[in-house]
Amino acid sequence: MTAKSRRNERARDSESGFTAEERAAMKEAVRERRARSRAKPGDGERDVLAKIAAMEPSDRVMAQRLHAIMKAHAPGLIPRTWYGMPAYANPEGQVVCYFRDARKFKTRYATLGFSDEAHLDAGRLWPTEFALQELGPEEEAQIVALVRKAVS
Repeated sequence: MTAKSRRNERARDSESGFTAEERAAMKEAVRERRARSRAKPGDGERDVLAKIAAMEPSDRVMAQRLHAIMKAHAPGLIPRTWYGMPAYANPEGQVVCYFRDARKFKTRYATLGFSDEAHLDAGRLWPTEFALQELGPEEEAQIVALVRKAVS
């Protein structure tokens, strides 16, 4: 990419207010909504597993483990994609939590996030996103506790 094309890309970003990655995520969300209208049972999990398979190896390992945790500890959540990310929705279709790989928005860590549908309220201030660089037994135990609380 030349310096001029980089400047043009930045200019487009400043005109719309969104980065190229954000615009791509929004376009993906539109495709997901259209696909959901004609989806069959199980399509959401297939889509989630395809997104996980396309991730960088380090994020893929974490996403696979998170998927297993969700299936084991929150079986009522339905796998689906959300803005191109693996996500887990309640029976009403509202996303409760999602996994954003580091490459998605060019960050240095992956993120496990919870929406306002998650029951994580703790007083007047509580976290809704957690940075992940690696999943060990301690992190997995914390995630299991968060997921259980989120769906309680």
